[in-house]
Amino acid sequence: MPDIDVPIRRRSFIASFAAAAAAVGLGRSAPVAAAESGGGSTSFQAWLESIPGKYRQVYDATAANNGYALAWSHVYLTTGVEGYAVPESELGVVIVLRLAAIPLAMRDDVWAKYKLGEFYKINDPATKAPALRNPFAFTKPGDLPFAEAALDKLIERGVRVAVCNTAIHFQSMRIAQQADVAHEVVKGDFLSAVLPGIQVVPSGVLAINGAQRMGCTYCFAG
Repeated sequence: MPDIDVPIRRRSFIASFAAAAAAVGLGRSAPVAAAESGGGSTSFQAWLESIPGKYRQVYDATAANNGYALAWSHVYLTTGVEGYAVPESELGVVIVLRLAAIPLAMRDDVWAKYKLGEFYKINDPATKAPALRNPFAFTKPGDLPFAEAALDKLIERGVRVAVCNTAIHFQSMRIAQQADVAHEVVKGDFLSAVLPGIQVVPSGVLAINGAQRMGCTYCFAG
């Protein structure tokens, strides 16, 4: 028997996303306003221009996926030194955290406050229960297959990490509704919890496009 609720759910999702998009400035008038302002360099453009190295790769992370984007970044840096016979400084890596990957960019306190492990179905490797901390940054032994793949350690090695502001807006709206908390409170908590060294970008898809324009090859990290 066909699911007659599918069109209704689809319309509901589109309506919710449209409201979120309008709130973060994704209306049709936004490009016109930007053009009329005269353009110029932005913090996003400056971040793109800071990508180091000659051999560049961008990892597109749409979910935690056991930290594959982090592990693959570490592997690329490690094997690239040997494969290209260059110092690590010549290897440029970008990780874009979007959709359900955005909690990787946040401090432990927000994970605990909003039960992000439960919401995103991410378990703590130590307890096997929904994580109340970020197991991908400032990690404990056993959290990741490669200790060097922790997000904070990758940032120290020069990896550029972006988190999608559009996803932060939309996902914080969903969590606010579930927790019965004002959306602006949850969104403010999310933004203030972004780890040092991570760039909040207008959207993840824009960051992926920008990284590719800067010479990064593309790798989907799940």
